Amino acid sequence: MNTFSVVSIFPELIEAFGMTGIVRRAQVHGHVVLNTVDPRSYSVDGKGKIDDAPYGGGAGMVMMVPPLRKAINAARKLTVNGSKVVYLSPQGRPIDHQLIVELTSIDHLILVAGRYEGIDERVIERDIDMELSLGDYVLSGGEIAAMAVIDAIVRLLPGSLGNDLSAATDSFSDGLLRNEQYTRPERIADQSVPAVLLSGNHAEIQRWRRKQSLGRTWLKRPDLLEVIDFSQDDRDLLEEFQAEIGTRGDVRNDDNG
Repeated sequence: MNTFSVVSIFPELIEAFGMTGIVRRAQVHGHVVLNTVDPRSYSVDGKGKIDDAPYGGGAGMVMMVPPLRKAINAARKLTVNGSKVVYLSPQGRPIDHQLIVELTSIDHLILVAGRYEGIDERVIERDIDMELSLGDYVLSGGEIAAMAVIDAIVRLLPGSLGNDLSAATDSFSDGLLRNEQYTRPERIADQSVPAVLLSGNHAEIQRWRRKQSLGRTWLKRPDLLEVIDFSQDDRDLLEEFQAEIGTRGDVRNDDNG
């Protein structure tokens, strides 16, 4: 069972998130525990004060060490297993699928959601194990990033999805974007479902899906192909896709340089 504890001054955001979708289902079935710890409960004045002006001057406020440190320590006590403390920060390691896979092995993940101009550096130095970032932009607080991390991890936990195969075929699960998807009705105005998907030939359907996955990645995220170890079948499929849309492009070949 995976446990998540979010240190946040807006616990209601996390609690509402935990009552919906796959995170709620994972909790109901005992796969996940979601806790919140509010630093205001450990404020320096007993009145909820958790921030102060930065030394050296400047705009905004900085979250203080004592309430944050106490909140993190309180979160650590919520399980008997070891914990990993993560600070959601623009300066952190960019989150990708491989990192999410790694995080699924951590029994207790404590996610610290900063606010204002950030948190006192001394908390980062002594209390934080890892800094993670959703991307090169700034949010009002770390709660959205914390929810994104939790959602991505929970999707990979056995039993969390209605069909575990769904996670295995998601975009990025094999380094590629997912092929396009279709459902009923078969025809909308002048748009039809590709005939191969209606053929019942499962081998041809799988081949088509792989080709579309390679092609969509080449069109929309060619950077992802730079680290893919292509098989000869993949090269042939991508070249076939390129020919079908009337263009060609180089496919990285580690064997031949």
